[in-house]
Amino acid sequence: MDHRTNEHPLNPLPPVVWLLTGPIILGEILFGIGHAGVAGDAALGWRLDALQRFAFDPGILRQMIAQNLWPWRQVARIVTYPFVHGSLTHAAMVLVFVLALGKMVGEIFRGWAVAAVFFGASIVGALVYTAVPFTQGALYGGYPGAYGLIGAFTWLLWVRLGAANANRTRAFSLIGMLMAIQLVFAAIFGSTSDWIAEFAGFAAGFGLSFLVAPGGWRHTLARLRKR
Repeated sequence: MDHRTNEHPLNPLPPVVWLLTGPIILGEILFGIGHAGVAGDAALGWRLDALQRFAFDPGILRQMIAQNLWPWRQVARIVTYPFVHGSLTHAAMVLVFVLALGKMVGEIFRGWAVAAVFFGASIVGALVYTAVPFTQGALYGGYPGAYGLIGAFTWLLWVRLGAANANRTRAFSLIGMLMAIQLVFAAIFGSTSDWIAEFAGFAAGFGLSFLVAPGGWRHTLARLRKR
């Protein structure tokens, strides 16, 4: 009997990737049902209601800081906003990034580390977005967390290239390409300030990898001792 008949045609995704993408997929199914009118007229506004409930508003956080008041419903927005999206296309693009990058990073990182990168990048992205005074619009969608996974993937390439004594700057080719694409789209269609949170998420994902990756902390200590 050929042992290859028992092999899966596709490598399974790490469970943490399903935990991160599951709420997005479920939400889009519900929004699709609502948009189709199957659940009644009230369901037509489910997506808008979800955005109002779970999107992150930098203005609210600024007021909370100024007044030193921290209602948990508002604080929770900093970790709920990655799971609500403005459209099916928006959600689909995020899912592509999280599924692909989450699989590649999850093959090396432990599950909790993948989750830490995603949520850490989302939180840092929102905080940096708030710290920039000209940002006003609400922040929603999983791009900052997805960019955090890109940062972790870049870190893996960076370490691998360093071990091979190769040019480590090559590890940043993916984020460089994404930045170029965003500049082109911004020039053609205009842009929002969301890119601030996204690239802050990338930096957070790259930096967190030193702490959460297998051997990452030891790698950081070794570099510090050489200085």
